[in-house]
Amino acid sequence: MEPQNHTSASEFILLGLSEKPDHDPVLYSLFLCMYMITVVGNLLIILAISFDSHLHTPMYFFLANLSLVDFCLATNTVPKMLVNIQTRNKSISYPCCLTQMYFFHFFGIMDSVLIAVMAYDRFVAICHPLHYSTIMSPRLCGLLVGVPWVYSCFISLTHILLMARLVFCGKNELPHYFCDLTPLLRLSCTDTTVNKIFVLIVAGMVIATPFVCILASYARIIVAIMKVPSAGGRKKAFSTCSSHLSVVALFYGTTIGVYLCPSSVRTAVKEKASAVMYTAVTPMLNPFIYSLRNRDLKGALKKIINRKISTSS
Repeated sequence: MEPQNHTSASEFILLGLSEKPDHDPVLYSLFLCMYMITVVGNLLIILAISFDSHLHTPMYFFLANLSLVDFCLATNTVPKMLVNIQTRNKSISYPCCLTQMYFFHFFGIMDSVLIAVMAYDRFVAICHPLHYSTIMSPRLCGLLVGVPWVYSCFISLTHILLMARLVFCGKNELPHYFCDLTPLLRLSCTDTTVNKIFVLIVAGMVIATPFVCILASYARIIVAIMKVPSAGGRKKAFSTCSSHLSVVALFYGTTIGVYLCPSSVRTAVKEKASAVMYTAVTPMLNPFIYSLRNRDLKGALKKIINRKISTSS
């Protein structure tokens, strides 16, 4: 056994999306606009659902939680990147890095589980419409949201505790725009086998398992919809699921590529592109996906906007 005399890094350098300074103004403007749209869109959905009593149903309760999680997920990563570009200081301290990683995993896991919960809600609504109010009781809805919050906290904390035992004694340059787990493990000069095994286990629990549950739910939904005699009824049933399916494709298409694909086919560029999709693009698009094809939500948003205009005038 060789004596270990390593001094762990006290900070990391986030190289960002591009190492060319000429790209910084474009990236800053683009991500600032995306973040502002994310904040306004998701907060408007939360306000609309909170203030309109007609939207106090399980589906909108889950949507409000998803909007809150999307807002927090984007806030955890994008503002730090904007500050780094603005100040031209790409460093992040080790404690701040672990904190950012904790909240990234916390809200990422919540996103995944909530999307699966919303699929279950659509399954009950379409396959068991007569028993919907009985099955989706306030108690069950509270459990379907409350348990994932506790579960996400436990998994994220375990990630951080496992990461805190590692030593970083070589390069401290992270080819990313935030402290993500996978690229950070590559910088460690100690054995990361336990961490990698835990990553695979967690990926199976919080990505693969919810995704399989979603596929099973929609398989049952499609079978139930095909039994509807009228074409109008089938179209209406499909329209209630189309928004959620778009979110499923956006979120799981990128996260599966990052955490479940073999490392041999992953590159730093692909990882950063995928991360942009689920930390910035998906939270920005979710309000549009859910509101543009939803009359009730559009009506509630119009009420809020008209109320603001009338009070200001």
